[in-house]
Amino acid sequence: MASEYGPRYGQEYGMSYGQEHRQGRGGDGERRHRLPAVLRAPFEARAWREFGYVLLSLPISVLLFTYAVTMLSVGVGLLVTFLGIPVLAAGLAGCRGFGALERARARGLLGLEVAEPEPLRMRGRGAWAWMGAVLKSGTSWRQLLYAVLHFPWAVFSFCVALTFWVYGWATLTYPLWFWVFPMYGGQDGLQLYGDEHHRVYLDNPFEITVTALVGLLFTLATPWIVRALTQVDRLLVHGLLGPSRLAARMVELESDRGVVVDTAAADLRRIERDLHDGAQARLVALAMDLGLAKEKLTEDPQAAARMVDEAHGEVKTALQELRDLARGIHPAVLTDRGLDAALSSVASRCTVPVRVHVDLTERPAQAIEGIAYFTVSELLQNISKHARATSATVDVWRAEDRLMLQVLDDGVGGADASAGSGLAGLAGRLDAVDGLLVVDSPPGGPTLVTAELPWRR
Repeated sequence: MASEYGPRYGQEYGMSYGQEHRQGRGGDGERRHRLPAVLRAPFEARAWREFGYVLLSLPISVLLFTYAVTMLSVGVGLLVTFLGIPVLAAGLAGCRGFGALERARARGLLGLEVAEPEPLRMRGRGAWAWMGAVLKSGTSWRQLLYAVLHFPWAVFSFCVALTFWVYGWATLTYPLWFWVFPMYGGQDGLQLYGDEHHRVYLDNPFEITVTALVGLLFTLATPWIVRALTQVDRLLVHGLLGPSRLAARMVELESDRGVVVDTAAADLRRIERDLHDGAQARLVALAMDLGLAKEKLTEDPQAAARMVDEAHGEVKTALQELRDLARGIHPAVLTDRGLDAALSSVASRCTVPVRVHVDLTERPAQAIEGIAYFTVSELLQNISKHARATSATVDVWRAEDRLMLQVLDDGVGGADASAGSGLAGLAGRLDAVDGLLVVDSPPGGPTLVTAELPWRR
């Protein structure tokens, strides 16, 4: 079944409609400001927090730089004796403590969430095991590098931010305090230029107004300059004080492995439950009915014939349950004919009309194909049970090295993958294979669910 709705239509329709709906309601959309961002930036709390971060960076970086260089120099100098290793380990441990302080400061003032780095891995117990773990830890040396590199940057950003901030507000408010010079300073105004023969003062109304306008430009530009400076701080904190890419990837893979194991165990329990409560129970009852029919075969042939007919019906029911169970494990049509036919089959069982469009020139790996099938199947089941929709569309296509899935319905919306629903479990399954699930479902609909999977041959 081919759909007239392509992937691009689904994105444009779902996203634009949802955004307009949110803005129209005014509850979930972004708050509209009367002033543009450039005019309100100097008065926002974020600008003052970032400015405070830059001001605090200088004294903290001086202390951290002094500590790091001192401990490193003393430790390296004492390596000819056994005292060098404890001093160097203590210096690195101190840098790790300062790193925790810097992460907390970045979290509080910059809103930067940085995960804790990997802990020390000690082989054994005792002081020497601890010192060996500290010296072998890449995290310790990266935090020492942060202490050294952050000092010159903190000096530069402090000077730039403070200069722009002070000069901007001072010149902007110059019309309010220029009278101080003729009254107490013995000069007509703020001196702009002066030598032995000539001096220029900002003292007439035109010059005062121009000075205030220049100060206004400086004041409006300063928050953006400070924000650009703190971007470098964000990069330093994230790159040197957080977990390494390898460690983060290991944690992610361990989490994904746990999700895969839990999912496989849940699937096995579901299959065992379905077999025990369904086909197995019917087969046990069938065996008992056939045994009774065998006993009555000579005494009451008609009753035995009725029991055999009933047993025949039970056999058909058990076979149908086994087919449904096998289809739930891995449908044969998916193996034989691919996603297009398999998704068309599952769409035909949905309670609302579903249009399916699959644009693939080749088939992905069987594992990815199976995950794609079950993702769409789960989403269509949610539409049947909860969406109260009148129609739905399914689009599948390939974008470079990603397999893209989109399911759009015109139901009531309000789906939330973070609320612990079936969508959360579906997102976890996709994440286990480096996939992604994005749900756009404003109250009132429509609901657009986009899933990405890695393309593997």
